Amino acid sequence: MNYNILDYGAVGDGMTVNTSAIQKAIDECTANGGGKVIIPTGRFLSGTIMLKSNVNMYLEAGAELISSLDPADMIDFMKDFDDDNKDTGWAGGCFLLARHAENITISGEGRIDGRGREVFYEDDADGGSHESPLKVRGFRPRMSFLEDIKNLTVRDVTFYDAAFWTLHMAGCRDVLIENIRIENNDRGPNNDGIDPDCCQNVIIRGCRIACADDCIVVKTTAPMTEKYGPCCNILISGCILYSHSSALKIGTETWGDIHHITMSDCIMENCTRGIGIWSRDGGRIHDIMIHHISGNTLRYKDRAKQDSEVVVWWGKGDPVFLTATKRAGVERLPGVIEDITLDHIRMDCEGTIMIAGEEYSLIKNVTISDSTFTWKKQGTTFPDCFDEQPSARGVYKHETPCIYIRNGENISLEDKVVLRVEASLKEYIQERIINE
Repeated sequence: MNYNILDYGAVGDGMTVNTSAIQKAIDECTANGGGKVIIPTGRFLSGTIMLKSNVNMYLEAGAELISSLDPADMIDFMKDFDDDNKDTGWAGGCFLLARHAENITISGEGRIDGRGREVFYEDDADGGSHESPLKVRGFRPRMSFLEDIKNLTVRDVTFYDAAFWTLHMAGCRDVLIENIRIENNDRGPNNDGIDPDCCQNVIIRGCRIACADDCIVVKTTAPMTEKYGPCCNILISGCILYSHSSALKIGTETWGDIHHITMSDCIMENCTRGIGIWSRDGGRIHDIMIHHISGNTLRYKDRAKQDSEVVVWWGKGDPVFLTATKRAGVERLPGVIEDITLDHIRMDCEGTIMIAGEEYSLIKNVTISDSTFTWKKQGTTFPDCFDEQPSARGVYKHETPCIYIRNGENISLEDKVVLRVEASLKEYIQERIINE
């Protein structure tokens, strides 16, 4: 059965808050055994929408579902969660919320608008180059939080201008994300694309993602690990990714194990990092296969003014970045990174291929094969440092070799790995491998 929100009193003028009308349609749909809740053509402003079992929220072509930025309209869904990593941003509310449900779908040709443009602002902290992270003001809810959903599908819709994480799935099982578009501000802090957090059996395919923060990032946050365990059995393929951070990433939050992840057949465009694996919080990361990836990485300008909110981008044009080290000021040991294979990678880049562990946390059994990396000038700054944020090492001056290995065991380059430095970076990139 279809449930059109207009029949429940919704007004598509972009100004009327339609939370109650939309929720009534969803509640009646699930109470009657399920069906399709239709968001028709129009601009529908709303506070938190609670999605429920057996409901397909369908946005027709020309439909816009617009997030309120008024805290009074939002459910503070994580007020009882405890996490010592402030970067996760558990405080505050979210726009699309679902918890402990099954058979939920978000679909259609319409658009979901997070209004990030109203919380990000320019202060010309990078001298007018307009490359550095923007400043943030006011309340900014994440676009979604979908917890413990079995059989979740998100298909065809466009997520636009998220103020915080866009599609956050926590503890979900049997997930299909396909053919969606994420169009976020390319300088907006914390506007990640897709975050599978302690999820299992996930397929992400055919998506176009543009954002300032990480495009697709697999992680195990502290509160979700305690509730749902590891993140595993994830297939990511056929996506086009643009980011001022990492295109494909595992971590930084790694409280639980992450394993059996395949990333393939993706194109990366103008990212500060291509492929990144961070171990910081104790989980074991293993059996990761990454293949047939192409694109480019470059370095963007950072903020010239230091502040407590956002200072620099993470990444300096690194095509591949594997790191296991402690967080700054934390005695907790990171976990293990091992059994990683990368093949058929074609990247133009400006930064180092970094595989950097510690004596207390070696990186083991990494193979790169059938790949070509070309160092060429693309951005507005030159290589002169390493970036291991977030960690006690942070950002520090260092000569920039093609490959840097620290505390690695059984790291191998096999079968036609080509490292090529063009004239534009000959003065800045050392054509060698440093193994410490």
